[in-house]
Amino acid sequence: MPIDDDLYESLRMELRRGSLVLAVLARLREERYGYTLRQALAGDGLEMEESTLYPLLRRLETQGLLASEWREEDRRRKRFYRLSPEGEAMLARLLDEWRGISASLSAIIDKTS
Repeated sequence: MPIDDDLYESLRMELRRGSLVLAVLARLREERYGYTLRQALAGDGLEMEESTLYPLLRRLETQGLLASEWREEDRRRKRFYRLSPEGEAMLARLLDEWRGISASLSAIIDKTS
């Protein structure tokens, strides 16, 4: 039976959505601006469109998980992001949850394969 490409794409995006939040928070343990964050994530195998990244950064900042500031670098103004103290605490909690989910999924997948 052929796999429905639209259904696959929808489920793939749903799977990635939560993972991207965790990846962005983890990468912002080190201060970065949007472009270098995008490059770092792509280097890790998690490519993300600007139209996905920048709204996510704004949302995380609004939620108090990120802090940002505008600076001039190479004669251009860039917005640098980093985890706030609340973001660091949230990342720690989410990483614990992720590790538990990952272990459970590994056990389930290993039993069925």
